[in-house]
Amino acid sequence: MAQDPQFEHLVETIANRVRQELSRQTTRAPAPAPHVHTHEHAAHPGQPCKAGKGECTGCGWSIARRPDDVKKLMDMGANRVSASPGVSDGPVRADLAHFIDHTLLKANVTRDELKKLCEEARQYKFASVCVNAANVGYCARELRGSGVPVVAVVGFPLGATTPAAKAFETKEAIRDGAEEIDMVLNIGALKSKDYAVVQQDIQAVVQAAGAHKVKVILETGELNRDEKVIACVLSKIAGAAFVKTSTGFGPGGATAEDVALMKSVVGDGVEVKASGGVRTTEDADRMIQAGATRIGASASVAIVRGAKAPDTKNVRRIGGY
Repeated sequence: MAQDPQFEHLVETIANRVRQELSRQTTRAPAPAPHVHTHEHAAHPGQPCKAGKGECTGCGWSIARRPDDVKKLMDMGANRVSASPGVSDGPVRADLAHFIDHTLLKANVTRDELKKLCEEARQYKFASVCVNAANVGYCARELRGSGVPVVAVVGFPLGATTPAAKAFETKEAIRDGAEEIDMVLNIGALKSKDYAVVQQDIQAVVQAAGAHKVKVILETGELNRDEKVIACVLSKIAGAAFVKTSTGFGPGGATAEDVALMKSVVGDGVEVKASGGVRTTEDADRMIQAGATRIGASASVAIVRGAKAPDTKNVRRIGGY
């Protein structure tokens, strides 16, 4: 596919404007100093927090100790409220589950493991289960009637297949029951500055997916800051619903800094999914606070229960996000 210099110039122009705006925002809005709590919280979690409305900026106990204020937030349109680790309120943990794509992408996954994945998704009401295309049909049958959709990965984990192959894989996955698609962009084309190819690659999947949402995996550990910005711009141009940090198989994983950068580039029209190394409630909270509206994790149960996830030393081998 021939490079399109005019298109590449347009992308560079848009990306430069985004960089300039991000630079201006940083200059005129320095980060506030960390809040230091000088007040004491009520001893009993059922009692209101003692802090005044203008004093506390994030102790995390609002959900348990300031229920009236939380209700006001919900009445104003908020549908999610974050709480600090250790705040034992079941509905908050259940609500956190709605952010999470419960993920299992290792090559040697068994039917028993997939069955457990789906049972956990039913129990905790995760946003979805995310699996390889070969396992979509089985998971769709297991989850029938649960309200939990299936997400299929496409061009996974390298992104180095053709647009036609990714489009075909997308159509098959949807035919088998996938309701969302997580695709890996063409990283080599991006790094070669062949932006027309990258955009056409994403657009082929978006068109094949029809009304189904497409998330574009950038593999941020492979990219520098400018490449992340351009990948987000191209994803938005191509009509993606989300940009996503990582496959879980590449170098590095999600960081709050990358999530914030990606969200600042795509704006309100496109969402951000944080995946790769999100293994604790604290990790998930950081990603959500940075702008993520979806979390990809295999440690989903540990996250919503506030437990410690098993240590995963070889993410590449097990495909564990």
